[in-house]
Amino acid sequence: MTEAGSGRTLSTTKLIDIIFGVVVMGTVGTLIGLIMGGGLVPLAIGIGLVMGGVVGFLGGRRFLISILIGTVLGGALAWLVAGPDRISVGAGAGAAMGGFLGVQISMLLDMRAARKAAAIETPDEGATPGAGAQ
Repeated sequence: MTEAGSGRTLSTTKLIDIIFGVVVMGTVGTLIGLIMGGGLVPLAIGIGLVMGGVVGFLGGRRFLISILIGTVLGGALAWLVAGPDRISVGAGAGAAMGGFLGVQISMLLDMRAARKAAAIETPDEGATPGAGAQ
């Protein structure tokens, strides 16, 4: 696969991320389409596939993993509580919660990494410059 006319090929990890995104978000789109019913199933699947491809292309692996975990846990909880007829409802709701929590966790991890990088770049306030170079 080549990127838009540049002649470069997509890396294997980028391609795997895109496929992973399409699979996860396509599944979530299918579940949401089943909940909405009727003729909205193809639309929900299509939106899920496109969104999954974009998220995978942008490198949202942590986000997609959180959605996958939310889908599985939500479906399992709905199966235990309400029976097999409500698995798709629980999985769809679990995917939404997993996505929300994934965004929040990702934001907190990014803030932590930025704080660590800033602490490494600035010297300690109590240290005198050049004191150890004598």
